[in-house]
Amino acid sequence: MGIKLIKISVVYFVIGVLLGLYMSMTGQYIYTGVHAHINLLGWTSMTLAGILYLIFPKASMSGLGKVHFWLHNISLPIMMVGLFFVLAGNLHLLPLVSIGGIGVVIAVIVFALNIFINVKIEE
Repeated sequence: MGIKLIKISVVYFVIGVLLGLYMSMTGQYIYTGVHAHINLLGWTSMTLAGILYLIFPKASMSGLGKVHFWLHNISLPIMMVGLFFVLAGNLHLLPLVSIGGIGVVIAVIVFALNIFINVKIEE
């Protein structure tokens, strides 16, 4: 899971940078929340999780690691697409933001549990 998380985090990084470039070139900063969340929850958080999973392979190979990976990578795009359209004025898509956001929170809790259960220093 470590390598997969790092590779997909780079995709989020490219999306975040492109969105930032778009906003700066057009002077329209309504998507700042999407930009920030993609960079924090996509690029940064997934990169760090991937590194931890490489350092601690037991956590990476656990069922919790797999649940974390898939739930995070399904929920974050749902939340970001929903937020993008809500910020553009399509308020009827607000449930996507909530559903995706709840999924991301659950994924982060699963990740935290995985770390507490499976990350141990072998002596």
